[in-house]
Amino acid sequence: MAAPALPPLPPQLKSIQHHLRTAQELDKREPVVAYYCRLYAMQTGMKIDSKTPECRKFLCKLMDQLEAMKKQFGDNEAITQEIVGSAHVENYALKMFLYADNEDRAGQFHKNMIKSFYTASLLIDVLTVFGELSEENAQHRKYARWKAAYIHNCLKNGETPQPGPIGMEGESFDAEREEAGSSSVHSGTTPSSSSTYEANNTPTSNYTGIHIPPGAHAPANTPAEVPHNTGVTSNTIQPAPQNIPLVDPSLYSAQSAGEVRLTPEDFARAQKYCKYAGSALQYEDVSTAVQNLQKALKLLITGRE
Repeated sequence: MAAPALPPLPPQLKSIQHHLRTAQELDKREPVVAYYCRLYAMQTGMKIDSKTPECRKFLCKLMDQLEAMKKQFGDNEAITQEIVGSAHVENYALKMFLYADNEDRAGQFHKNMIKSFYTASLLIDVLTVFGELSEENAQHRKYARWKAAYIHNCLKNGETPQPGPIGMEGESFDAEREEAGSSSVHSGTTPSSSSTYEANNTPTSNYTGIHIPPGAHAPANTPAEVPHNTGVTSNTIQPAPQNIPLVDPSLYSAQSAGEVRLTPEDFARAQKYCKYAGSALQYEDVSTAVQNLQKALKLLITGRE
């Protein structure tokens, strides 16, 4: 089912154009993530300007797109249940981050990696649809945006970037130029060449103090997701061995005291852990799945986390 075409993007809503372009790029291979990218764009656009005629017209058409997608994927739990959708979007965002971070630490600097860092930051924006960002995700977003800007500017100036966390200040990233080969946000239009991502939404202090150990932010064996339409090829990262956590020995002997009464909140938390485990398995992340299943089991048996 083809989504209704959008009218030209009003200048007032310029800040959501990259989220809409990301949605368009993911429509076929990750429709759930594409749906939430559009939902984020609509919610953000409503806050910016929902009164002027051109903005109202654009947002109404965007709402039509969302309704069409909701009907098309109405049987998908990631669309109907926010907790599943949140886990799905978060896993995909961290998957993109991990691909870029692995390439960066290996000294493999290229446009695919830059775009992956930037796309990861956009998808972490999208997580605000579900509530306030965790401190870890907020940190990943800042780091990914600074990395995209830093590496882009180094390559543009003929310099060799430094891999891993470093101090970066005053960087800006021209996302439009990087995405020149990709399709536009709405049919029949071309991207504005004047749109430059300015790193003015993050502090100007450097990020030397940010500690992001390899593999700590996403599943260790997540396969690389190479963005399309960048014109650059890259070797796929081979899955890394996983450190599977040991089953908590206390679970073998844990017994319900018979007086344990689970509250609705307990059941909701247990369901949340199971959903996160299921989402982790979609990305073959056994470690995260085991950890969440153990949390759910312990809660159900003992009434405690």
